[in-house]
Amino acid sequence: MTAQAPRAKRRSVAVGARPAVRPTLRVERSLHRQGHRLVAGMDEVGRGALAGPVSVGVVLVEEGMGSAPAGVRDSKLLTPAARQGLVPRIERWALAFGVGHATAEEIDALGIMAALRLAGIRALERAGVAPDLVLLDGNHDWLTAPEETGLFAFAGAGPATPPVTTMIKADLRCSSVAAASVLAKVARDRLMVAHAGEHPAYGWADNKGYAAPEHLDALARLGPCALHRRSWRLPGVMAQDAVMTTMAATAATTAEGGHDER
Repeated sequence: MTAQAPRAKRRSVAVGARPAVRPTLRVERSLHRQGHRLVAGMDEVGRGALAGPVSVGVVLVEEGMGSAPAGVRDSKLLTPAARQGLVPRIERWALAFGVGHATAEEIDALGIMAALRLAGIRALERAGVAPDLVLLDGNHDWLTAPEETGLFAFAGAGPATPPVTTMIKADLRCSSVAAASVLAKVARDRLMVAHAGEHPAYGWADNKGYAAPEHLDALARLGPCALHRRSWRLPGVMAQDAVMTTMAATAATTAEGGHDER
C-alpha cells in the first residue's frame, strides 16, 4: 500500500465569509486628496451594554502619515492583552486622539443616540484638534445633531460638529477607525473593571456590563444599581417598577379616602 503524502492543514472558513483584511489608510488618503487635510476616524463601544457608559474613540490622521502600528484591528478581533499593548503605540502614531464617555444616567435621560453624540463630542474635545471630516463606522450619522442637518441647519448659528461621512465596516477597512475602536474599548473596559470592585455581584470584570448570564442572574436577584441603564427595562427593574406602581396606587387610594373623611 502506497503511503500518501500528508495533506496541508487548512483553516476552516465559514460559508460566505471573507478572509480578514488588514485595515489601511487607503480611504483616509483618498479623503485627504479630496481636500480634507485632517481626517478623524471615530468608533463607539458599549452601545448594547446593560450597564456603564457608552464610549467613543477618535483618532486624527493627516496627509503624509505612515501606516498604523502593526496589529491594529477592529477591537472586537483582538485579545484584551493585544488591545492594551496597542494603546501607547496608537497614541504615539496618531496626530491627535481622544476618548469620550456618556454615563448610564445620561443614556437614560437623553436616549442612546443623543448619548453617543455627547460621547463623540467629548472625544473630539479631548483630542483638542478640530478635524476637517469625521469618518464614522456604520451607515448612520449619530454624531451630527438633527437640528444641524437639512433645513434645520439654517436656523442655527452653524454646526457644532465637523462634517461626517459614514462607511459600513470602516472599523475593518480604515486604520484610523480601527485605532479609535481600540482606544475606546480599552478605556471603557478599564472603567467597568474599576466599577466591578464597587458592585462585584454583576461580574463586570469579565462581562464589562453586557448581557452575560451571570449579569442577568444578578439583575434578576438584586435589581439594578446606579450604573445600570434603567430605561432599558432590565430584569429586576420591571419587578421594582411594578412594586413602586402598586405602592403609588395604594398611597393615592389612601389619600383619597382620607380626603373623603375630612
